[in-house]
Amino acid sequence: MLVIVIILVSGLLLGRLLRKTSIPKNIGIAVNITLMLLLFALGVSVGSNDEVLRNFPIIGLDALILSLAAILGSIICGKFVYNKFFRHKSNK
Repeated sequence: MLVIVIILVSGLLLGRLLRKTSIPKNIGIAVNITLMLLLFALGVSVGSNDEVLRNFPIIGLDALILSLAAILGSIICGKFVYNKFFRHKSNK
């Protein structure tokens, strides 16, 4: 865990030092490629695990239910926050 924090803080400091250059603006491409490679590696890992594939319908149904509940909760919370804090400002 300490290694992760050190890497994060190092990146923050390096980003702070290089903020006036074009490097931070162009780093998005590298981040996207890295994320795609990580997702590909995750897919290979899941695809090679027989137990996960056997239980995929159950896992998929649970994931669908959790996703729908999270979306519904976000919509309800967003509606509440909008009505409570921002509705008055849009009418003026």
